Amino acid sequence: MDLVVTAIVPIVLLLVLGWTLRHRLLTDQGFWSGLEWTSYYVFMPALFLSSITGADLGAVSPVPLIVSLAVPVLVATGLVVLLRRPLRADGPALTSLVQGSIRFNTYIGLVLAAALHGRDGIATFALAAALMVPLVNVICVSLLTLHGDHGANRPQLWRELATNPLVVSCLAALGLNLLGLSIPGPLGTTVDLLAEPALVCGTLVAGAAVTLRIDRRDVLHIAVTSVLKLALLPIGVGALASTLGISGVMLVSVVIITAIPTPPTTYVLASRMGGDTRLMASLIGAQTCLAMLTLPVIIPLATSF
Repeated sequence: MDLVVTAIVPIVLLLVLGWTLRHRLLTDQGFWSGLEWTSYYVFMPALFLSSITGADLGAVSPVPLIVSLAVPVLVATGLVVLLRRPLRADGPALTSLVQGSIRFNTYIGLVLAAALHGRDGIATFALAAALMVPLVNVICVSLLTLHGDHGANRPQLWRELATNPLVVSCLAALGLNLLGLSIPGPLGTTVDLLAEPALVCGTLVAGAAVTLRIDRRDVLHIAVTSVLKLALLPIGVGALASTLGISGVMLVSVVIITAIPTPPTTYVLASRMGGDTRLMASLIGAQTCLAMLTLPVIIPLATSF
């Protein structure tokens, strides 16, 4: 009940507020595109820089953390690829199914982590994200490069990763942390100020992007990816992480990062690289709504191991 009151209810209210503003008051799509761009390229990288640079990386051994996140994500990806034929998914649909099975809504995750464990929750979640963001982007961009419907304009994997603001900010923050450096004086204060709006703006953008229109032919795809993403993956991560000695706030963070729904940015990536945008929009809306029901059950269950 504490999880629902302190974390889930505020997220639901922010998502509903974002949806209401988008469809009733601030209906200009340009406003929401600008807010999403600013959150993705400015606020979120600033939050990652602020959180990871000052995090205690010695609090958890990196090898168990990497293994507990990477192995289940790779298994989930392989499972979706194996199910491609039974699900009758073409190349673009396959890329959207994989995105819907392994990518995570950073905004919702950070709000959850902050509500449950304050700054420690943000720092540990950001550390987990520093490992997950490059991993899931390599997987998704690689599959989109191979199977996306982009004609002659096939994107380059290295360029997509090198220009991803979350990947760049995570790696920069890790580098500063490992070197024992901090962001100096006024620049550090500026980064901290830019990090403040990240959670609220990001969640409002996520709510604005939710679509409640689901095509009947997508029901099976939504069911499979939602069970995998919102239940099986976090339970697998929680069990493996506990076995490898991860506990406390870090355990909660690795479960949260795999239990949260796929983000609206997956639609942008699918649009840019030839994925199935119609299916992607359905997955985003369905998972965001379903996650509000599954998170209060899955997080305690997956961390109980």
